[in-house]
Amino acid sequence: MARQLIVFDMDGVLVDVTESYRESIARTVEHFAGVTITRPQIQDYKNQGGFNDDWKLSHHIITQHGVDVEFQTVVDYFQGLFHGNGTDGLILRERWMARDGLFDRLAARFDLAIFTGRMRWEAEVTLNRFAPSLRFDPIVGMQDVTALKPAPEGLLKIAAAAGDRKIRYIGDTVDDARCARAAAVPFIGIASPNSPRRDELAALFQAENAIAILDDINQLESVLV
Repeated sequence: MARQLIVFDMDGVLVDVTESYRESIARTVEHFAGVTITRPQIQDYKNQGGFNDDWKLSHHIITQHGVDVEFQTVVDYFQGLFHGNGTDGLILRERWMARDGLFDRLAARFDLAIFTGRMRWEAEVTLNRFAPSLRFDPIVGMQDVTALKPAPEGLLKIAAAAGDRKIRYIGDTVDDARCARAAAVPFIGIASPNSPRRDELAALFQAENAIAILDDINQLESVLV
């Protein structure tokens, strides 16, 4: 029997991005629009769907506040915060969420892949920092697709190369869930008890036919058979 393939989203699943991507959104909006946006407000946008791209979300919020700024200008400022000069970027605030031993056990039983909304090289920077010995194949990032999540393109690419392996997708946003449903791939949702709007997010996952909803990735083995 072929090994199964577990495909992971990255942000909010493998790494806590509260103080990296979410903080970059807040600082970017404050810089251009002069308003403070809270973590629950950011989650409200995420729960609407269509805002998997944090650059797009930042630009959208800025525009909503009546500020006309080029999208690329927003991206450049956001990326400056996120990467900094290599020693002070918000990316360095990310925290690996898996407990010791989890991926050793998973890798013994399953093949592992990633479909993320971040750039592939950014994903590799974080993976090399926290889990240099782990092998995810393939790693599909935003530059590898023409349509971002909730479009299923990236997941369909992985499925097409998977042969007869059974696939599941692990994600933490409604866009992840809708992507999986569109690709006809079973979905497992991550809804942290500490997350703003957690109950609303869990209800959205249920509406998208998630096969399980977990507090975090460390519960994953309990639902994999």
